[in-house]
Amino acid sequence: MPDKEETPSFLKRAGTDKLREVFLKYASLQRDGEHYMTSEDFVRRFLGLFSEAAFNDDSVRLLAGIADTSKDGLISFSEFQAFEGLLCTPDALYRTAFQLFDRQGNGNVSYADFAEVVQKTELHSKIPFSLDGPFIKRYFGDKKQRLINYAEFTQLLHDFHEEHAMEAFRSKDPAGTGFISPLDFQDIIVKVKRHLLTPDVKDNLVAVTEGHKVSFPYFIAFTSLLNNMELIKQVYLQATQGNRSEPVTKDQLLYAAQTMSQITPLEIDILFQLTGTVQQTGRIDYSDLSNIAPEHYTKHITHRLAEIKAVESPADRSAFIQVLESSYRFTLGSFAGAVGATVVYPIDLVKTRMQNQRAGSYIGEVAYRNSWDCFKKVIRHEGALGLYRGLLPQLMGVAPEKAIKLTVNDLVRDKLTDNRGNIPLWSEILAGGCAGASQVVFTNPLEIVKIRLQVAGEIASGNKIRAWSVVRELGLFGLYKGARACLLRDVPFSAIYFPTYAHTKAMMADKNGYNHPLTLLAAGAIAGVPAASLVTPADVIKTRLQVVARSGQTTYTGVWDATKKIMAEEGPRAFWKGTAARVFRSSPQFGVTLVTYELMQRLFYVDFGGTQPRGSELLKPATSLESAATQDHIGGYKAAVPLLAGVESKFGLYLPRFGRGAAAATPGTTTAS
Repeated sequence: MPDKEETPSFLKRAGTDKLREVFLKYASLQRDGEHYMTSEDFVRRFLGLFSEAAFNDDSVRLLAGIADTSKDGLISFSEFQAFEGLLCTPDALYRTAFQLFDRQGNGNVSYADFAEVVQKTELHSKIPFSLDGPFIKRYFGDKKQRLINYAEFTQLLHDFHEEHAMEAFRSKDPAGTGFISPLDFQDIIVKVKRHLLTPDVKDNLVAVTEGHKVSFPYFIAFTSLLNNMELIKQVYLQATQGNRSEPVTKDQLLYAAQTMSQITPLEIDILFQLTGTVQQTGRIDYSDLSNIAPEHYTKHITHRLAEIKAVESPADRSAFIQVLESSYRFTLGSFAGAVGATVVYPIDLVKTRMQNQRAGSYIGEVAYRNSWDCFKKVIRHEGALGLYRGLLPQLMGVAPEKAIKLTVNDLVRDKLTDNRGNIPLWSEILAGGCAGASQVVFTNPLEIVKIRLQVAGEIASGNKIRAWSVVRELGLFGLYKGARACLLRDVPFSAIYFPTYAHTKAMMADKNGYNHPLTLLAAGAIAGVPAASLVTPADVIKTRLQVVARSGQTTYTGVWDATKKIMAEEGPRAFWKGTAARVFRSSPQFGVTLVTYELMQRLFYVDFGGTQPRGSELLKPATSLESAATQDHIGGYKAAVPLLAGVESKFGLYLPRFGRGAAAATPGTTTAS
């Protein structure tokens, strides 16, 4: 088998040698020179499930049977490898469920197989399903001897829970009135549709009935709504043209739902009843739908190098925790800023020299015809390292500069975001402006030292100018020369950049709202184009104020003086000098900075109870199956625990966690968790 193989599910197959190494690590049984995993080896030790001492042995054996295709109670390496391949298939969820029910390992499900598994689920123990009723006979025949293949099984599994719900309704309505009480309604939904309930829905099941009896049509529409929430989300996105924060009315959603025959007006009515009991508003947005629909099991697998939960809930956020959160963001922002600055520094140097080039001065002819000419001449006369002249002070300053900008923007956005996670455009602009203003404390000293070092290469002199000598020459107040021009540039830049980035990122997210790193990079770069180009005049004025004028060159006393003299001597085009270089520097720099910042938050995840960057959510199911992260889950096994959780969360096949445990364990099995 090749070392890595692409599959439609985007999971790569693990190499045989590496997979065998993992298998041997957990295989505790050896027979005739061959190693085998027991049920406990596979489920408890390798997958990390059912780690309790009093685990349910039947449940463990059922789950292990998914990989144990020979049904001899042991898992060989070939079976272990075959299941890894199955987990990489596009329909892995249904195939995993099929192998759970295929108790004989012959590629078919018999009535006895189906009944055996169903009878061991928690749902059947609470609301028994009639295994001798017309539903079963339609699939397995009157004599229950018909075998179900994989394709037919997928439909059986799909229909089973709907039939179970209707059977539960009939059991609560023995007189056949077509109505059940609100408490009976709650009891059925909690037991039969447990896998489709979020806390908000579960807590409001009685409230949504308004104390009235529940009719059968209402009951069916309610269960159908829970099943179709992913479809409802698509209808919402169609109505808002992809905008996840735009509130919509019932009429708007009804109009958009006309193209979806599966969604009825009664389901839309129930949807607004549900959101009304939670939010008390007549409109809904995407966050309302997310509160109603549980996270899907197929979520993007983000590998975290660290995961810390600082608070149990947002209500526990103290002032100290908020300070820690800002410190965390500041640290990540520092690293991200340094990475972004290093990547684009040569472009920044060319931009600075082009902006400082003056026409009509004593110097005579211009040194550079254009940005490309400037780039070539720097390499020719100063070498490749000349492109990084002044990088060290830039890195020393850019770390706190970008860090405070990112931290303040996040901080102000958090304060102006409502409890539904939405923020108006004016608040986004204000947050960006505050971020731009805050950075000037670091930006101005950094810029003036950097610019003087960058233009130093233009002067043929034997003396090498160093950063510290520039600082000593300027003094504390001199380091803030041109600060007003810096504010004039940085405040509008950030006020334009951050809202543009947020909206561009949202537009590039996939249908689940997730952003791939490449879309983050693209969004950051695209947002930099209008922000960098529109504030170029302020950047030109700032550069002229901060550079030491040489003999014969025009000097400036302030922002207004520089504006008048540049206009009079060089014309309006001079204000746009270096625009291309500035865009080509700022756009990729902020793209790299923002993608680094957001990926660092994903990799080093700390939950402070506040907001996380949109589009970065780990797609992780809320389920009773829990597993410690392990580096041994390679290839398809990266999805093993989420898929087994999906068998629970999508099909409601919850297996008992507690029971006989070690007392029922067979000799040779491993009982360590």
